[in-house]
Amino acid sequence: MSRSDSAVTLRSVFASPAIAACFSDEVLIGGMLAFERALARAEGACGAIPETSAKCIDAALRDAPIDVETMVPEARRAGTLAIPFVKRITAHVAAIDKQASGFVHWGSTSQDVADTALVLCAKRASALLLDRWRALGNALATLCDAHRSTPVLARTLLQPATAVPFGFRVATWLDAVTRTRIALSRAADDASVIQLGGASGVLSSLGPIGADVATRLASELELGVPATPWHATRDRVARLGTELAIACQLAAKIGFDVALLMQPEIGEAFEPDGPGRGGSSALPHKRNPVGAMYAREAGLRAPGLLASLIAGSGGELERGLGQWQTQFWTLGELFAAAGSATDAMIEVIEGLRIDAGAMSRNLDATRGFVYAEALSTKLAATVGRSAAHARVESLCRLAQSGGRSLEDVLRDDAELAALVPAQAAAAMFEPSSQFGAAGVMIDRVLDAWRSEET
Repeated sequence: MSRSDSAVTLRSVFASPAIAACFSDEVLIGGMLAFERALARAEGACGAIPETSAKCIDAALRDAPIDVETMVPEARRAGTLAIPFVKRITAHVAAIDKQASGFVHWGSTSQDVADTALVLCAKRASALLLDRWRALGNALATLCDAHRSTPVLARTLLQPATAVPFGFRVATWLDAVTRTRIALSRAADDASVIQLGGASGVLSSLGPIGADVATRLASELELGVPATPWHATRDRVARLGTELAIACQLAAKIGFDVALLMQPEIGEAFEPDGPGRGGSSALPHKRNPVGAMYAREAGLRAPGLLASLIAGSGGELERGLGQWQTQFWTLGELFAAAGSATDAMIEVIEGLRIDAGAMSRNLDATRGFVYAEALSTKLAATVGRSAAHARVESLCRLAQSGGRSLEDVLRDDAELAALVPAQAAAAMFEPSSQFGAAGVMIDRVLDAWRSEET
């Protein structure tokens, strides 16, 4: 090739360079060459073409020079990159062996080489991304275990709710990471199949041995064999894209949660700091949540990319018009976005700084209102659920209007104070009293992740 697209560009700011490189021009052409070489070997082994020609094609295409830039205008006119590509590799083989060149791309069609190259690129990118998700899950598991008893204020609809362990919040992230990694792995495996159908999908040019060639080709490329070619049924690609989009959304959720906790008014958790990280060109005091920004950017970008894959998941009759032609680049962008978000979250979670003191102060600042549910539940056993809810609601309004704590106004209510003795009230107004089944849930999540890892 005349150039390499693995070089860093400005677009790399919003991508994982290693994962994005799996969809570079260089890797795409490499995948197309791998298909043509493997096809020749498979056809030679099955007797579809002379074995001497198969060996010549295989050897000649090992280092075939492909000038991408000169192919672009031809591909634009032809409607597919495969046509100028096959023209060039045929000419390259012809310069070595004229007879062998007649068997280049034998029995295949443009979409066969384009789609199988896409699959090879996606398989490579999937392996890298799944490895990064392993690192993210391990970082979350460590954080979860370390803070299984650290009390923090839960917030529902962005308002104070009850006390929970910070480890529980992290466990909810890790639980989703475990599920997403499993689903992503399955979707990647499901999509790792060859495309070989010839002109109309039935391998008519290869005759009865077509199925044998397909099986041998798949073995050569370490891919699966689909029951039928998927020229016009693109659900595998759409399903993989769906899992990538979900991965982006999950990373964005974790990142945005961290960004909310970083606000000075909350100040409970902070992204790792360092020279040049999260600064402002105008405000010297700013410390912006950089990793969270990258994750959320990917989460906002992914749905539009996924919509394109979904829209192109079904083509007309045996081959569609305009669907499959764009999927390589769309899927590549989704992989790049998912890689960017995942890399950002690994860095954030591995270096996350927790301020347990701030968590405690924020709980105290609620003046005990976060224990209102527990108080209502305690009273319900005596006065009934509806009455208990109404009485505690009245206490809360009284405390809020007077700037007092819920526990103080409870003590001033002789009737309710008699129902909730001071010792019982003191125990109730402790954060750990609200943890409920959090410990069991944390253990389940950690066990599930560790089981997946083994």
